[in-house]
Amino acid sequence: MSASSTPGHSRLKKTHKVSIAGVAALGAAALAFSLVPGNASAQAEPATLAAAPVAWSAAAADGAQAKTVHTSITQQHTDADRLAKAVADARAKADAKAAAAAKAKAKAEAQAKAKAAAKKRAADQKAAASRAAARKPVYANNLDGWIREALSIMKAKGIPGTYDGLHRNIIRESAGDPRAINNWDINAQNGVPSIGLLQVIKPTFDAYHVAGTAHSQYDPVANITAAANYAADRYGSIDNVNSAY
Repeated sequence: MSASSTPGHSRLKKTHKVSIAGVAALGAAALAFSLVPGNASAQAEPATLAAAPVAWSAAAADGAQAKTVHTSITQQHTDADRLAKAVADARAKADAKAAAAAKAKAKAEAQAKAKAAAKKRAADQKAAASRAAARKPVYANNLDGWIREALSIMKAKGIPGTYDGLHRNIIRESAGDPRAINNWDINAQNGVPSIGLLQVIKPTFDAYHVAGTAHSQYDPVANITAAANYAADRYGSIDNVNSAY
């Protein structure tokens, strides 16, 4: 049977098919443009918008991480400073405690040393006193002993006089009686009688009393040394006195 055409329809040639396909493509494109208005640059916009949240999320994550790291570092510095301060405080306290202990030890040692020195000094003084007592001569309780003891004191005080000078004047004035008293001369009439071995009146005895002797005109040694001291001041020495003085 030969080719024929159906009434109302015509045979589509190859060129017609291409045209129809092109129209269909254009229709689809038009539909796409109607759904997404705008030009070609608008078609790229959805891709850009889709990528933006991802970039922001990464930046935010980086920022949060940086903040966390910064906070961690700051905390570490704070902890380190706190630890360093605690160590410094502990060391300062330890040093202060050690210094106090050293001071207390030094004080105790100084006190012990001072105590030992005082004890030694007391012992030395006691020993010296014992030696002095051992060396100190014992004088007889008589005229000879009184004169010799008086001469020893006079020598130590720089008062001139000899045994003979003292003995001679004592015999003349009191005959060697330490209790002798003159109740008839002018001194007695004036209320100050001459008393003792060398017949010394009270004002003279008080003025020329020799330290270390008794404060009594009747004491033999005190009477001799006071009279010798007075005679040295007025006559140069008791040796120069040969009469009432």
